[in-house]
Amino acid sequence: MKYYDPRYDTTFKKVFLHPDLLISFLNALLPLADDEQVESIEYLTPEMLPPTPDGKFSIVDVNCKDQKGRQFIVEMQMVWSEEFKTRVLFNASKAYVNQLEKGQEFKLLKPVYSLNLVNGIFEKDLPEKEYYHFYQLVHERHSDKVIEGLHILFVELSKFNPTDWKEQKRMKTLWLRFLTEINPSTKEAPKELLKDPVIGKAVSLMEESAMTDTERYLYEKNLDNIRVEKSIVGEAWEKGMRQGMAQGMVQGMAQGKAEAILQVAKNMKTAGLPAETIASMTGLAIGEIEEL
Repeated sequence: MKYYDPRYDTTFKKVFLHPDLLISFLNALLPLADDEQVESIEYLTPEMLPPTPDGKFSIVDVNCKDQKGRQFIVEMQMVWSEEFKTRVLFNASKAYVNQLEKGQEFKLLKPVYSLNLVNGIFEKDLPEKEYYHFYQLVHERHSDKVIEGLHILFVELSKFNPTDWKEQKRMKTLWLRFLTEINPSTKEAPKELLKDPVIGKAVSLMEESAMTDTERYLYEKNLDNIRVEKSIVGEAWEKGMRQGMAQGMVQGMAQGKAEAILQVAKNMKTAGLPAETIASMTGLAIGEIEEL
């Protein structure tokens, strides 16, 4: 059996444009209490339109709202960059603001949840195995005091290892295993995934036989775009490293030269040469020489 990778744009949408799969995924991944579970959804346009014609326009992978009016934005990011965090905040804020039309009351606003799956390292200075990052507006000293509105979640798929998180929710583990274990190199889908009717359905959608010719074409195009994007990011990183190293070498040489001149001036001063003579020979100011 040949499988496609569910993390790319075409396949990701193919899975999560099924309402039952998306509902299961949201309930598994989001930190929702038992009485806050998503029961039904209505798909919204993925186009995040600005409130004014001259505003910035963006597109998300999946955008929907549930029976309580809460809005959910789901994004899959294959190539990580620091700018992605800013884009996530921008889209979530836009979704929150766009709920109200002119003249409507603020009490009508409903929470917005932004769920972002990252195929890379989100925070390099956090513990190696910590892959789940949930953000919301909390009091600086009393984290139990929360201002409802924006809830932003990042999941680092590259850090996820099911053996490290045995006590987490079963469906959360299964969904993350689906996203990290089903791909073209998978020879046989894990039995644990196939046994669950929801995850099994998602796996079947990734089978080669389930893909149309158009979907195969778009999938390959997604792969090409990701390769190009990775290449551009890689080249930019290498260029930055080269520039940084060169700048560091120049600064180091300049610093070494300055220290050498100071040492020469100190030796000349110790030998009893006048400050004016030392200044003319080293280029140092009289004040600098007097402080030696």
